Amino acid sequence: MLAAIALLLSLSATPAAISPGGEEVDVELVLAVDMSGSMDMEEAEIQRSGYVAAISHPDFINAVRAGMLGRVAISYFEWAGSVNETSLVDWQVIETGEDAAEFAAAIASRPVATRRGTSISNALFYGMRLIEGNGYAGLRQVIDVSGDGPNNMGPPVAPARDAAVKAGIIVNGLAILVRPSMSAGPLDTYYADCVIGGAGSFVVPVHRRDDFAVAIRQKLVMEITQRQPPARVFPTAGAASDCMIGEKLRPRYFDRFDR
Repeated sequence: MLAAIALLLSLSATPAAISPGGEEVDVELVLAVDMSGSMDMEEAEIQRSGYVAAISHPDFINAVRAGMLGRVAISYFEWAGSVNETSLVDWQVIETGEDAAEFAAAIASRPVATRRGTSISNALFYGMRLIEGNGYAGLRQVIDVSGDGPNNMGPPVAPARDAAVKAGIIVNGLAILVRPSMSAGPLDTYYADCVIGGAGSFVVPVHRRDDFAVAIRQKLVMEITQRQPPARVFPTAGAASDCMIGEKLRPRYFDRFDR
């Protein structure tokens, strides 16, 4: 555990690189989508279709066009205990409805599959690597993380979030509360205290399956247009939520540290 934390802190000292002379965009946006085993296949498919519908929606295209440059760079991947690299839809610049439709179709073409575990931290570090040296020069860099439970695998989540924020990346969250786990406390509060960070960061909760598409679309529009709450800081120390609650609830998680 101490070695993992030390590694995270060393990584946090290295800012995400913006390639000199890279293509300028309003936002470099990474969509990191939870496909952990706690989701049933219907919920996973609804979430996937929600992203496809949101990216194809006129509200999203209009938000892109309203930006200072009128274009964004976007990438997408799915994760659970580890990142499913076969789900990656690599960076694409979106300026037009045709661009958005092409990107949405690429997402839809991937098979839907869930996996064991929930590692928000691994998703954040993978998102950071996607941003670093990607050839774009964004006015803002954002990792958008969806999830239906707390971090319970991989490195602790709060240092991963702090590393992203120190690198100049905003982390926003979509907290899926369709089947909330009361033992872990309110998930949107956990996301606010332990996952999101950076100027104007925010959490959007989803309480019903029927709300997925609208919530995702609203969140994407907010991220593109910066129609966000005032800047807030969520320090690890003194947070209302236990940022290690997922690990503590995972059976036999701590056994390896007792040997």
